[in-house]
Amino acid sequence: MVELKVEAVDLPLHYGRTPRWLFERMVKLSKAMVEIIIYEYGQTEFIKRISNPYFFQAFGCTIGFDWHSSGLTTTTCGALKLALKPEEHGIKVAGGKGRTSKKTPQEIEEGAETFSLSTNSIEKLKYSSYMSAKVDNAVLQDGYDLYHHNFIFTEKNNWCVIQQGLSSQTNYARRYHLISDEIRSFVDEPNSAICCDRTENFILDLTAKESEKTRETSLDLVKDGPEHLMRYIKPTRQMLLTEFDNKDVNILTLPNRHEILDVDISKRGWETLKKAYELQPESYEELVALRGVGAKTLRALALISELLFGAEPSWKDPVKYSFAHGGKDGYPFPIEKQTYDTSIVILKEVVEKARIDDKEKYNAIRRIKDFV
Repeated sequence: MVELKVEAVDLPLHYGRTPRWLFERMVKLSKAMVEIIIYEYGQTEFIKRISNPYFFQAFGCTIGFDWHSSGLTTTTCGALKLALKPEEHGIKVAGGKGRTSKKTPQEIEEGAETFSLSTNSIEKLKYSSYMSAKVDNAVLQDGYDLYHHNFIFTEKNNWCVIQQGLSSQTNYARRYHLISDEIRSFVDEPNSAICCDRTENFILDLTAKESEKTRETSLDLVKDGPEHLMRYIKPTRQMLLTEFDNKDVNILTLPNRHEILDVDISKRGWETLKKAYELQPESYEELVALRGVGAKTLRALALISELLFGAEPSWKDPVKYSFAHGGKDGYPFPIEKQTYDTSIVILKEVVEKARIDDKEKYNAIRRIKDFV
């Protein structure tokens, strides 16, 4: 299967709940299809496929959900969670929507116990879940607040994350994908893809390669001590150029943009920075991983890094694809035909081999055709 890098999927928010009769069928069909995928390709390949936005979207439509609804994410993941049994399939689906997402660490431990994983492996899985959520909430600041988080892992420690955020301004939902095989660092473009019809303006993407210098400078500022930062963070009024006459700073580079951005760190944030200074984190990821280091703190550090040292972060929304398969008119990105076609072919074969009655098989194949 062709590898695809996509960071998120942008979907309109639809209200309402899935009818019980439909959801029960979705669980049944999900189980039948996944069992064939595991049998034919293995657990690791299932993780790769379900983490691919092309395949995930097509899979959700095949089991019976609207092709462009944000509810496809939560409902498909919910069906998979009920359909897959760790002791039977060697795969655990942890987390979910709203408060259920808070249970992810506990559910990871439960699944890991079934798989007899080591304590070290369990901690790594919990860290991966934690950092996946924190990065898409605080390091990538796009205005979408996470409300759904699923962590799917196998008995061999392969994992993927499917999570979704909501914009209170637009009422659009954005889906984020991460997979263990493609992560070099949780702060260096960790998401495995972005599919959106809309592009947001002025997105602070501290995970982008263009933000590497900002990450390095932010880390240096923290390790140098928070007291040096206090003079630059005065949220009650706009700062003057004369206030940046710092003997310790030899460079003052003003940003190209015209917008004036808030630079603010809460009282709790200052306490966290003091603790960070005492710990002397060795990397930006280690800084981000600290409890209490959130979006405001990282944003303030980034803006000061830009203003004092010219370390300009990326302000571009990392959108690459329209929904899960690109736009037919080539906007915002042409359809990846080979990946798209491969997903459809595999789903058709899986449905044909699934142990379900002819009517369900016919309806599933018809939904695939409708999706195409």
